[in-house]
Amino acid sequence: MDALTALTTRVSSPRLEAPGPSGEDIEQLLQAAIRAPDHGILRPWRFLVLQGEARHKLGDIMVEQLLAKQPDADERSREAMRGKALRAPTLIIAVAEITEGHKVPAWEQILAVGAAVQNMMVAAHAMGIGAMWRTGDMANSELAKARLGFAAKDQVVAYLYLGTPSGPGKPLPAENPADYLRDLP
Repeated sequence: MDALTALTTRVSSPRLEAPGPSGEDIEQLLQAAIRAPDHGILRPWRFLVLQGEARHKLGDIMVEQLLAKQPDADERSREAMRGKALRAPTLIIAVAEITEGHKVPAWEQILAVGAAVQNMMVAAHAMGIGAMWRTGDMANSELAKARLGFAAKDQVVAYLYLGTPSGPGKPLPAENPADYLRDLP
């Protein structure tokens, strides 16, 4: 698949199943990620690749975060939260490890990691791998950042779920780029 086709046909895959990407596939996705634009060449991206049992550890962190916000959460809610880590055979957690006091502000460093995640999503699509970019409370959780090994200054940018698409991708309406153009005032 050529790059333009990959960019213009990519859709998110909310339902993913095994098999997940191979080790070689993950290496290619990460190679695509680290080619993202990066003002200052700070390389703020850090990635945790979770498969197998590691997903259960993430599920435990998700439950811990739930209980921090809702100490009275019932067992059904806890199990539903724990199951979020098992929605796909592979997860890549993308985090912006912020270089403080640099001329490149934190927001640009976070955008660089966002561009890296977008590169992975387009590459996954081109490779026939389903992908879903998720955030939610876990992206802004100080508890989750600490449990994942990051500092308070850092920012979780994506929980990228990867696997074999199960069913159609998330449909997107046909759109016209002209609808998003504005003239200079």
